[in-house]
Amino acid sequence: MPALDQDTVDAIGAEDAGWRREQRAAAAEAFAETAMPDSAEEIWRYIELGFDLDDYAPVPRAGNPLDDDPLGGIFDTKLSASLIDGHWIGQDQDGADVTFASLHSSSSAKPELIESVLAEAGLGDVRDRFALAATAFGADGAFVHVPTGTTAPGVIYLDVQATQPRSVTFPRIVVAVDDGAEAALVIHLRSQPNDDLVVVPQIAAAVGTNARLAITVVQNWGYATRSLGNANASIGRDGTLRFAEVGLGGKLSRLHLDMRMQGTGSAADVVGAYFGEAEQTLDYRYFMRHIGTNTRSDMFLKGAVEDEARSVFTGMIRIEETGQKTEAFQTNRNLILSEGASAQSVPNLEILANDVKCGHGSTVGPLDAAQRYYLMTRGLGAPRADQLQVHGFFEEALVKLPQRELVAPVRKWINGKFVTAQLAGRV
Repeated sequence: MPALDQDTVDAIGAEDAGWRREQRAAAAEAFAETAMPDSAEEIWRYIELGFDLDDYAPVPRAGNPLDDDPLGGIFDTKLSASLIDGHWIGQDQDGADVTFASLHSSSSAKPELIESVLAEAGLGDVRDRFALAATAFGADGAFVHVPTGTTAPGVIYLDVQATQPRSVTFPRIVVAVDDGAEAALVIHLRSQPNDDLVVVPQIAAAVGTNARLAITVVQNWGYATRSLGNANASIGRDGTLRFAEVGLGGKLSRLHLDMRMQGTGSAADVVGAYFGEAEQTLDYRYFMRHIGTNTRSDMFLKGAVEDEARSVFTGMIRIEETGQKTEAFQTNRNLILSEGASAQSVPNLEILANDVKCGHGSTVGPLDAAQRYYLMTRGLGAPRADQLQVHGFFEEALVKLPQRELVAPVRKWINGKFVTAQLAGRV
């Protein structure tokens, strides 16, 4: 397999548009001079990576598809495709209503639009070694464009697979929802259970004036996969972005989310549900930036860890001087289900305006003994009482998912993790 070097950049980008070649070259030069992050940096605090990106090789072509997708049949959709090892697998759908196509081909067909989305969302501002590698060595990706006044027909579904052990892949997803348009995108991330590989997903979205976009990411990586992703978005005047992430898999799964409420009246709703077991690390760094006036954001995440798993949440609400009349809230609740598990929860506020409403809440703790006792007095055994607590704990987050079709399978997966641990005597 090729290495992460200039020869690979030249080979991958041989047919790129001019602007993309320049972007690759600059990122490759910076990548060569940038070290792996470590926990001394605040944004990487609490995390020991324990590997070097140079030990993994980029993938020149897509591998064999994984087995049937458990989410593939639950949506009523006319727009679906796959990214396998970062390569677009599907037929470009470029009609008058919605474009859902290869990012590589779209970069030549609509270069100015894609450049503007990347600039508005601020994805290029992320300069760690993983993001630089994604820009330099990313082979392809998916592009979604919903033009002015258009509503996408049903859910747009993207199945993102990583298939080749000891590889590193860079799936990139760029979304443009123009003024007055509306769309819902579901992204399913998955790999084989025991394949040691690295994935660096990148999502960039631009939501126009009075536009609506919902993005749901279901993270189902195998337990030997390391994923270090970025999701960046810009929201225009009176636009709304609903973003959800369900975190289930991965040896290490990290998501750095950066949302910019640029326009007056723009809004973002963020919801998350995650459950770690074995030796998983689930790492969330969420930043909400209020730039326009009269903007709103709400972060609501719930998670649980058992065995030796750990979770990290760092949330930041930053309100600029221009962000008067902002309303912004963040909530992170965590259950610790085993003695060896741990959770870090660090909410932050940075407020430069003087007419705002803000709040944050954070909890880390075990199941409620009083609730268990109450349920047992009603005839339930301790295991069943604890199952009901876990079920009820997550339900508040699950009902907020933008796509209702996902509630039942996600509920089953989360509750199944806990029941399995109970039966094995791990909790």
